[in-house]
Amino acid sequence: MEADALAVPGAGNSGPPAGAPLGNGPVGDLGLAGDHAAIWSYDFEHETLSWLPGLENLLGGSVLTEAEIESRLADLVAPLTSGTRTSPPWREFELEQSFRNPVGEVRWVRLRARTIGDDNGSTGLLGIATDVTDIRENRQALEDLTDRYRLLVELSPDAVCVHEAGVVTYVNRAAVTALGASSTAELIGRPIMDFVADESLPALLDRIASLHRQGASTDPADTVMLRLDGTKYLVQSISVRTTWEGRPAFQVIMRDISAQKAAEATLRYQAALISHVSDAIIATSGTGVVTSWNPAAENVYGWTAGEAIGGTVSELVGAELDPETVLRRGGVMRTTHRHRNGSTLAIRISAAEMNDGFVLVCADETARRRAEQHYSTVVASLDEGVVVIGPGGLIESANPAACRIIGVGHDDLIGVPCVTLELYDEQGRIPPARMPSVITRRTGATLTGLVLRLRRPAGDDVWISLTSRLLTPEDPSAQAVVASFTDITERRAIGERLAHEATHDPLTELANRTLVLDSLAEALSGAGRAELTTLLFIDLDKFKVINDSLGHSVGDKVLRIAGERLRRGIGENDLVGRLGGDEFVVVTAEITEPHEIKALAEHLREALTEPITVNGRQLHIDASIGIVTAANDDTRTAEDLLRDADVAMYQAKTLGRARYEFFDVELRERMQRRLRMEQDLRDALQNEELWTAYQPVVDIESGEMVAVEALLRWKHPAHGTISPAEFIPLAEESDLINLIGKYVLRTTTREIARRREQLGIDLNLKVNLSARQLDDPHLVAGVQDALKTTGLPPHALTLEVTESALMRDQAAAAEVLTSLRDLGVSLAIDDFGTGYSSLAQLQRLPLDTLKIDRTFVTGIAESRDAAAIVKSIIAMAHAVDLIVVAEGVEDEQQLMILSELRCDQAQGFHLGRPAPPDELFGAVG
Repeated sequence: MEADALAVPGAGNSGPPAGAPLGNGPVGDLGLAGDHAAIWSYDFEHETLSWLPGLENLLGGSVLTEAEIESRLADLVAPLTSGTRTSPPWREFELEQSFRNPVGEVRWVRLRARTIGDDNGSTGLLGIATDVTDIRENRQALEDLTDRYRLLVELSPDAVCVHEAGVVTYVNRAAVTALGASSTAELIGRPIMDFVADESLPALLDRIASLHRQGASTDPADTVMLRLDGTKYLVQSISVRTTWEGRPAFQVIMRDISAQKAAEATLRYQAALISHVSDAIIATSGTGVVTSWNPAAENVYGWTAGEAIGGTVSELVGAELDPETVLRRGGVMRTTHRHRNGSTLAIRISAAEMNDGFVLVCADETARRRAEQHYSTVVASLDEGVVVIGPGGLIESANPAACRIIGVGHDDLIGVPCVTLELYDEQGRIPPARMPSVITRRTGATLTGLVLRLRRPAGDDVWISLTSRLLTPEDPSAQAVVASFTDITERRAIGERLAHEATHDPLTELANRTLVLDSLAEALSGAGRAELTTLLFIDLDKFKVINDSLGHSVGDKVLRIAGERLRRGIGENDLVGRLGGDEFVVVTAEITEPHEIKALAEHLREALTEPITVNGRQLHIDASIGIVTAANDDTRTAEDLLRDADVAMYQAKTLGRARYEFFDVELRERMQRRLRMEQDLRDALQNEELWTAYQPVVDIESGEMVAVEALLRWKHPAHGTISPAEFIPLAEESDLINLIGKYVLRTTTREIARRREQLGIDLNLKVNLSARQLDDPHLVAGVQDALKTTGLPPHALTLEVTESALMRDQAAAAEVLTSLRDLGVSLAIDDFGTGYSSLAQLQRLPLDTLKIDRTFVTGIAESRDAAAIVKSIIAMAHAVDLIVVAEGVEDEQQLMILSELRCDQAQGFHLGRPAPPDELFGAVG
């Protein structure tokens, strides 16, 4: 009837065996199975795990066995499976776990799960496992490199300061120490010229004036600086054009070269080698032959002093090195050298001239430049977008992922105010200050995991998870912010789809039972509760016939059409849902008058009764509707209203279907009594409250008792004798009729077999079969077992079936009756004349006896028509060799007429009332 559902706990099917992969199903089209994600489930009751294909790739590849996959998955989800059993259905949980794959690598997996279940609570978990190893590693690498970049500046041995409009706005620790200050507060806000000696001021101003564009830098130059105490010291400075809070500024890097200059002077005049510095110091002749090679040079280039002295400097450093060229370029230059092993070195060269040659100071900057390159490479390769927002709110840098997610090119993004990005929260509101980076810049607070909707310039939207933090947390005054964000559009869509599937019927897309109850509960609560809430419980009539005869695919189409007609037939604010099978509900708070409710019920019935065309076949259905209303002071819950509407619907079906009935308290009490009576009937079998009475069947011609009919009786411990007219229908509507039927057959065959043997009589036993028993696949085996166990001859047993049961499905009935007839038992049609059968139809069934219903016998003495009908029935039955038994004989006159009409046998109060076996036969020792 419905499409097959994925076998998960609480979904209405048993699921796969423990440890087995989940099969393909609706969940399979999530598109998550693969190397990075997989779907899994856990059954609380059976404590079994199941998963979709793809989990083996996530946990280690095809080398894993199914048992190993199950063991690894069990370890990962253990915190969820042990801690969520008492959670109500549809709660979500998330955690990240690490594990080692078969090759020893540490991997990380994010587990997101939701409890699923039914009205009795959660029955299991349905979850998604996602490989987040790369995300964690990239995020950590970004944070590490960001810290290293910040520390590189802050902990640099070179003094670094920033001045804007001639005023100092930032200094690092080395600058504080170099200028003789005790804190940054003594330097920030002072003119930069306060710290430059007069002799170096003109050249410094000229170099700054030459910087016309962002990022431009001066060549290294010597500058005399002034400490706070007025003393002078020499630095090598480089000025870089930058911005500070959106305004032009200059960053100055100053290296104290006093010691270096002193060393160079010593080299000039003494040709001595300073061996304790970390930079390589090389002395050469005027022709480039190495005359001195300090230990640092050995470490930097890999050549020992013995190997280097006497060699050509260009060959030793792996590149052309002309000291005069360095001197012409200001005495300092950056270039690339090579280590003895061929690796590349980033070198800053300082050159000084001696009387007979040159002194070269080669500083190895390879590590610093590699760190900067690694930082740029890692940030550029991240799937996570990263932007740096300056103090003025302008975007200063952005990696490729950020450009891709935002939907603009790199050049179009740099320099743009971050507040121009269109961001909205989950309620569609513009967040405060539009950009979380503004809040971070103003407060210094780190904002993590903000879920926002970003409107791209092209007009489409993406959902992002954003984190905003200061670029230099230890110096909030810098106010630069790093914003990182991930595109979660697909993940969010999957979550929304799962939420929709959890609250909607997959066949009709209508609200399911969970959503109906939630919506109804919401309508029944709160100050804004409606004056009257109405619930209509709709059950389709004739649907089972369509579904069983034409197949589930046709049944599913009928259900979809019915659901769509109901949806079109209600108001905009009303709710229509499908509870399962052919049961629908409508919830409305828009109508308050009884006649309006009746009109709605009739309108929905009329919509459903319109012909339905499926596969070229025109079908017809109708509906039985139960209606319950709840005023705004009604204390019933949503479950209570659904139950009461179901009761009213059942009453509508009982009264003839294709109608509607309103619920009332008396109706509920009758149903509750019915439910209690059904439970008591279940207990009656075990408590031996059921017993069998036997009514004689007499041969009319001889007057002798030739058979007895077994009639079930119930003596209730509290209510006394319960009429069969009340409890037999209860049994037939449940599974009890088969249990009771087996009990009656077993006890009566045993009783009559014992009486036949001890009394020496040839007595036939007649036992009634219900329509439900004919559907029991174990009926024939049960009859055979009863005969074999009790020793009753098969020909001594007659099984009676009502005419209506035989006419319900003649082909199926004929097959079962033939199997019973093959056992040797006799078969009778009971209550003949109350149905719509004809003798021609009966002739196709393997019958031996026909029983005329008591309604014809009752009026046989007063009505010529009744007598004529009975006469015709007897004649037709005899014509096909059927024995005729008349039921309900109440007096001698009726018996005489039946004798005249050549009726074979009779039973009724005139011939003997139903009685216990000892009373009918007498006690037998």
